[in-house]
Amino acid sequence: MRRTILIITAALGVLSIILGAFGAHALKETLSDSLLKSFETAVRYQMYHILVLLCINTTDYISDPYKNSISYTMLTGILFFSGSIYLISLAQVPAKSIWFITPLGGLFLIAGWILLLLAFIKTKKA
Repeated sequence: MRRTILIITAALGVLSIILGAFGAHALKETLSDSLLKSFETAVRYQMYHILVLLCINTTDYISDPYKNSISYTMLTGILFFSGSIYLISLAQVPAKSIWFITPLGGLFLIAGWILLLLAFIKTKKA
């Protein structure tokens, strides 16, 4: 299980670098400033949470059940939050048609952080 989560995390890390470079070089001419800023936010949030997932899944400080809960919650948040912004920016999906997915993704990311907080609170002192 841990190996699979780490593989997915690393793949999403690669994707965030590729999308970031693509946005910085190829999309400046095609996207409005507003859409480009949104795209950059999606890339940035994806990378932030990839780094958190790498830390979580390579430490012994957090129990495996919490690692799993946090990982799946944050991965869902990345998919919904960043993924919906990528769809709006790259596939020109009207924001009106998927408006609820981005904030739902944000809620999953917040829930992942709350789970991380609970994991730290419940961890016994060494």
